[in-house]
Amino acid sequence: MTTPTQTIQIHPERKKRVRTALTAFSVAAWVTGVFLLALVVEMVMKYILQMDLPSWATFIPIAHGWVYIIFLLCTLNLGLKARWDPKRWFTTAIAGVVPLLSFFVENNRRKEVIETFQLDQPDTV
Repeated sequence: MTTPTQTIQIHPERKKRVRTALTAFSVAAWVTGVFLLALVVEMVMKYILQMDLPSWATFIPIAHGWVYIIFLLCTLNLGLKARWDPKRWFTTAIAGVVPLLSFFVENNRRKEVIETFQLDQPDTV
């Protein structure tokens, strides 16, 4: 057990791997969130407002699906490197299908990982 003044040293190579995974996860979370919002707007326009949408609008759900798969892979990558428990993986993965949730979850996971792996501190061995 560590005392409040004692910190665990994390190897710089592990920090680098976690930082890279965190960056990929953050980008994927934001892109997924933006595409999900676009998908919600498209669905509202199409089904609630009964608007005729241009043919390119069919790209939005397909793109969100592919981006979500990338988001899941980035979540898996970061989860393995950060050694998350299954509950944390699941709640992170589900954030890509609930509008706006990916932005909040990304922010929370970023803070947790930065603090846990001391990514805001210089590397020392």
